[in-house]
Amino acid sequence: MRRYVFPFLATISSLPAVAFAQTADVTCDDSVRLERMLSTVMHAERRALGLRGPETLLEVWIDPRTQDWTLVQTYTNGTSCIIAMGEHWEELTPAPA
Repeated sequence: MRRYVFPFLATISSLPAVAFAQTADVTCDDSVRLERMLSTVMHAERRALGLRGPETLLEVWIDPRTQDWTLVQTYTNGTSCIIAMGEHWEELTPAPA
């Protein structure tokens, strides 16, 4: 019984570190290369964008088949970073004025 206690405790104590490491990962690449990967490999389409600052643009990419979404931050130096990903994207229709 004792030989199982240490591996079990070691595994349990390392789980928060693994979870933190996965949420801290940000993928950056050349903007053209990242856009090509999003559109050809992930089958995503750019659906929305907005300025975050004078040198930063946020883009929302959606896969229309699966409704998976990707949030990309693009910089004026030609670099883009995937800062968030998720699933079950739902676009809301604005109420009539």
